[in-house]
Amino acid sequence: MPSSDLAIPFFGYKSHVSIDRKYRFIRKWKTTHAAASDGARLREGLLDKTNTASSVWADTAYRSKANEDFMEKQGFVSKVHRKKPHLKPMPRHIQKSNAGKSVIRSRVEHVFADQKSQTGLFVRTVGISRATMRIGLANIVYNMRRLLFLERLNASA
Repeated sequence: MPSSDLAIPFFGYKSHVSIDRKYRFIRKWKTTHAAASDGARLREGLLDKTNTASSVWADTAYRSKANEDFMEKQGFVSKVHRKKPHLKPMPRHIQKSNAGKSVIRSRVEHVFADQKSQTGLFVRTVGISRATMRIGLANIVYNMRRLLFLERLNASA
C-alpha cells in the first residue's frame, strides 16, 4: 500500500485598520489574504479625512514613493517609519525618529491584542468573504466595548 501525505490547507488573513488616534475607535478596515502587500492597502480607502488628526502612523511596510505621494495629495502628514538603509547601519537620528513614532503606533497593536485576548479572535475560514465577515464583526465588538469603556470613564469623572 503506497503511503499518502495528508495536505492540510492553511488559510491566512490580515486585518488592516485605521484607528482614531484620540478615542481609539476603528474607523475603517480592510481584510486581505496573508500574502497581500501591506503598502498598497493604504491607497484603497483605508485613510479617513474625517479622522481627528491628519497624521498617518504606520510601519515600514507602508512606506513607498506611491504612498508618500498619495498622502501628500490627500492632505495627510506621513509619520510612517523609515526603512534601514541596505547593508548599512541605521543612522541614529532615524532610530530616534522611529522610536518616537512607535509610541503612537503601538496603540494600533493594542486593538489587535484586545481582539485576540478578549474576543478570542481566531480566523479559520475558507474564503476571503467569510474572513472579512468574521474580522468585521470582531471590529464592531471592539468598538462597542471601547465605547462602553469610555462611557464608564466619563461617568466616573
